[in-house]
Order: sequence, then C-alpha cells, then structure tokens
Amino acid sequence: MRPILTAEAMRAAEQRAIAAGTSVEALMERAGAALAEAAYCHAGKMPALILCGPGNNGGDGYVAARHLADRGVEVRIAAISEPKSEAAKWARGQWRGEVEALNSSTGPSLLLIDALFGTGLREGLEDALQKQFYRLAADSQMRIACDVPSGVDSDSGVELSSVPGFEMTVTFGALKPAHRLMPSMGKCGRVVLADIGIEASPEWHELGQPVLPALDPGGHKYSRGLVHALAGKMPGAIALSAKAAAYSGAGYVRVSTSRSIDGLPSAIVQTDTAEINDGRIGCLIVGPGMGDIPRVLTLALTSHAPKVIDADAITHLGEPERLRGQDAIITPHQGEFERLFGKLEGSKADRALEAAKRSGAVIVYKGPDTLVASPDGRLGFAPPAPAWLASAGTGDVLAGMIAAMRGRGLEAFEAASAAVWLHGRAAEIAGAQMIADDLAAAIPQALALLND
Repeated sequence: MRPILTAEAMRAAEQRAIAAGTSVEALMERAGAALAEAAYCHAGKMPALILCGPGNNGGDGYVAARHLADRGVEVRIAAISEPKSEAAKWARGQWRGEVEALNSSTGPSLLLIDALFGTGLREGLEDALQKQFYRLAADSQMRIACDVPSGVDSDSGVELSSVPGFEMTVTFGALKPAHRLMPSMGKCGRVVLADIGIEASPEWHELGQPVLPALDPGGHKYSRGLVHALAGKMPGAIALSAKAAAYSGAGYVRVSTSRSIDGLPSAIVQTDTAEINDGRIGCLIVGPGMGDIPRVLTLALTSHAPKVIDADAITHLGEPERLRGQDAIITPHQGEFERLFGKLEGSKADRALEAAKRSGAVIVYKGPDTLVASPDGRLGFAPPAPAWLASAGTGDVLAGMIAAMRGRGLEAFEAASAAVWLHGRAAEIAGAQMIADDLAAAIPQALALLND
C-alpha cells in the first residue's frame, strides 16, 4: 500500500529528512535521478524536451536532464524563467547544456517531460504558457509528468487549468491525493513512486492487494462467515449481493425474502423469516433493491451484527447519527452521500473523513475515484478501476463482497478496502462488455490473484 501525502504533509516529511541531515540538494538529486531512470526505462533513448519551472519541480527537471544526457539521450531544456529557489539554482548550475526560453518558437520533441509546477500549486497556468504547454504536449509522442501534471491541485485533484493527458507520472516519497482523485487521476497515466529517503505515514494510502485470513483447517461454514441479506422490492439487486458474498468466500449466505427469488444458486438459502439477531451472523446486508420500505432498514438497525448499508437504505437513514454504535460500513455514491451528509466542504478526501467522523461508520465513498474512510482517520484510495464498472448492479456486487470480507473476520476498514480492491480486479477480468452478473462470477478469479 503506497503512502499518500498532502502538500503540507509532504513538506513536513521533507523537513524531517532535512533536519535529520539530508540536504535539499540531495533530495533533489535523488528525485531527478529517479525521474530520469523512469523516463529511460519507459522511453529509451527517445529525444526529450524537459519543461522547467522556477521552483524545485523545475530543479528536478534539470537533474533529470543531466542524468538522461549521461545515458546518451538527446535532451533539450526549455524554461519559463531562471530558477528562484536555492536548490533549483544549484541544479541549474549542474547542467552544462543550453537552456532555451519556453515560448512560441520552442520546437517539440518525441518525449515531453513536464517539470513546470508540482505540489502546492494554487492557481492555473497563465494563458500564454498554457497554450505552449498544450502545443508541445500535442506534438509529442510520449508525455511524462514530474510529481504531478502542471495545472493540477495536488491535494484535491482539481484542474486549476486544463491539463493534457500523460502516459506516466513519476512522484517522490509518497503519492499525492491528485494521483487517485478525479479528474486529475485520469490525466496521470501510470504513477511511479520513487523512494528518495523520506518517511511517509501510511495513514493515507493507495489500496493494495489485500492479505486475507487463512482458512482454518478445522473450521466450518459459520466460522467462514454467515452473511444474512434482507430483501426488498427489487429482488434482483439483493440476489447480486448474495451471489457476490458467496463467490467472495462467505461460508453461508442467507436471504430473508417474502417471495422466492429466481436464479439464486442453490447454495444460497432463502427464508421467509428475518433472523437478524442470530449470533452466528458475521455480517448483515441491507439496502440493495430495498426500495421505499424503510421498515426493512429499521429492522436491520435492531441487529447486533456488523452490517453493510447500501443503496436505498442510505437514503432512508435520514441522520448520520443513526449509525452510531452500529458497527456499520456504508457505501454511498455521490448523490446518496449528499442526501445523508449534505454538501460538506473540502476535497473528496476531506469529505469522506468528515463523514466517517460524524457517523462513526466506515465510509466507502464510491465513484471513479472510490475512497474508504475510517472514523480513526485512515483513508484508502482505490487504484484506477475500469470505466465499465459504471453500470447497473455493480454496487450491489460490491456490497456483497464487503459483507463476505467482514463476515470472515476482517475488521470493517480492512474488509471494505479488500473488497474495493478485488472489485476492481474482478471488473478487469470480466471485461468491457460485462454486466453485474459477470462481475460477480469473476470474483473467484480475482481472489485467485492473491495466491499468485
């Protein structure tokens, strides 16, 4: 799980490294060398144009240019001004080649490396610079960004000015929120993390391949987790959740339903009773296909079992405080989130953590940039998942996967994180023409990745 730091947290981490005896120039040398290494591995000896800004991001570019030139790469540098920071001035002094002014006469190159502006940018690029930036990006064959693409707010992922797409972004010490928040996530391409000797807290991190508890050789179906699902008006949705829970390794899946649901695997038990306080229940699911039957949610909230609350049940909660003491994981998309919590301030990361704090629940804030937030301040950022996940029923599948992970003994934050990661991988396996049923069926193959 790669750590993620805001601009302020990154500056603090750098200062700790400097206080411990590492100079700014040493950090810049490591960063620039790592940028050059990644560029060389990705593009080989493709001629490169490096765009350098006046700050430390530009300094990284000067260092990268020197290292690429040492490898025999034809390198040009175009700068918007002379360096302003002391470290960037040092890096410029180490470069023995020419530095041309970045303007309308700057010619393109096959490889463009953007080292104009990094973390901490608070306003967009000026129009004249923006025009040249886009022109050179359009005329290149490959684009690599240093730290974050120029024009991106590294904390929120907002584009302060329009940003071209990059095949790769090389960042240092830790990922930045913008690497895993939309819309900037879609512009970063592959994100490479270089170790430059900075200690980063893992409290915020990119979700990685989970480690699931080993099956007990002496275990039984209840020790593997009983998942109990409550049906509502639309049985197809809860059927998807139940199938997903079964495919995700739950030992026993049971659905409370007043009418038989066609198409459920025979292994999933259908019952006309709501045994919600059965002490063997590892996790309860409520919400998928519930419709306008709030009493189903009220019933679920009387259960002592851990629970996943999704879809219509989120809308019917009314107040976040109802989640206190429920040992709940809730899975809102943007509209459901705002109906429950209102329009909170800050980035999506800020909003997710505030929601978790208010409710006492683990929040799976869904979208193309899904986040998992814990009331204790931990925050997981999902890696990119296929765009074809944006189809009906995939959220119901995720709810079932989370319930299975919770039922088999993972704590709430870990269960949600594991399921979100596996959900993305199952979508990759299912392919672009998948429907939610295909996604559920691909879960065993996604789980098999954990044994590779």
